[in-house]
Amino acid sequence: MAVPKRKVSRTRRDKRRTHWKAKNPAISVCPNCLNPKLPHRVCKHCGYYKGETVVEVEE
Repeated sequence: MAVPKRKVSRTRRDKRRTHWKAKNPAISVCPNCLNPKLPHRVCKHCGYYKGETVVEVEE
């Protein structure tokens, strides 16, 4: 079984983890109600996607 010969230093470990970052979600605007929404998803406020009603939203 492979076992590390030496301890990995904090610096070396952290260099490897530099790209593990949380990214901000891309936010677009709904063309129907002008509320912010995630791209390529149905709007939570009005239920529209690509110019047509997909989901009936209760108010």
